[in-house]
Amino acid sequence: PDIIIASSKATAPSTTTTSVPTVQSKASKWSIDPSTIEKYNWLVHVMYARGEFEPCKQFIRNQQTKTYNLCEYMTYVQALIYRQEGSINEALDLFQTCVLMSPTVSNIKQVGKSLALLGRYRAAIDAYKEAATRSNEQDWEVLHNLGLCHMNMQEYLAAKQILQQAINVSDQESSYLALGKIYQLEGDKDEAEKIYEKGAKKNLESPHLSTRLGLMAFENKNYQKAFECFGNALTFSPTYIPAIMAACQVIQKHGDCDVALSKYRIIYAKKPESPQLWNNVGMCFFSKKKYVAAVSCLKRANYLAPFELYVLYNLALVHIHLQQYASSSIFLQSALRIDKKHAQ
Repeated sequence: PDIIIASSKATAPSTTTTSVPTVQSKASKWSIDPSTIEKYNWLVHVMYARGEFEPCKQFIRNQQTKTYNLCEYMTYVQALIYRQEGSINEALDLFQTCVLMSPTVSNIKQVGKSLALLGRYRAAIDAYKEAATRSNEQDWEVLHNLGLCHMNMQEYLAAKQILQQAINVSDQESSYLALGKIYQLEGDKDEAEKIYEKGAKKNLESPHLSTRLGLMAFENKNYQKAFECFGNALTFSPTYIPAIMAACQVIQKHGDCDVALSKYRIIYAKKPESPQLWNNVGMCFFSKKKYVAAVSCLKRANYLAPFELYVLYNLALVHIHLQQYASSSIFLQSALRIDKKHAQ
């Protein structure tokens, strides 16, 4: 279902009890006391914050039966739980119910987020635009998510404009990352690097921006700058896997395979099924002329990512050094079927 927006104007959030319409049932013709509806909101909040989702859902169901589904907060929390569990459609229905009860900016944003998770970006854009019109001031979250929706629809010009507005409202790292990614998708690497540099200066403790900046320097063969960026990322987040992986690549590039292998152990403890990890470990063994170990690691990488071009190429390279030309030919043919541009 499309987003449901009530026609009444949004009201500012208040700590006082909201008015509730009169509900009649066969058992009673009296109005439900508003204080009864909101009575256990604190308990629902505590259970949700603790991650006690099953007891929380059961409690909400019991209370909603008693209050005829009129408690907005419980419906909102139930929708959050469903979304975290992956039941996006059910969460969307509940968030739309919240919008009907109270068309606040917060409720409409949650509808937009659920629609975006379902891949319904056009409907999500409509929801976020509705939230923007109801907001008294520019909302960074609304602008950022609007930009992401346009980016996912490959409307890069609109996405760049909106993400720049989001950055003007608040220097959040996620907006810089998204804007830089768009420039990379467009092939404008210089502008992407400028965005990442600007974001890194505004968010000095961001491992994500430092790692992105380092990867771009690595692509430009500026290994000194790349290593500095990766080191900066690891200073603030010593267990950040992409930064460790990238730093190991620089170390490996300089021929210090033993140090690289020791660092790869950290990644293996946290991400043992990474094809990039096994590929890099295999090439470390290849540099040390331990060809059997290299083949073993590379075949593990090929098992985890059978369509990765670089893994197939490296397998072919190792088999050439082992003088197993038939096997090498098979891997090269597989690589060519994936991407004929790298025929040379």
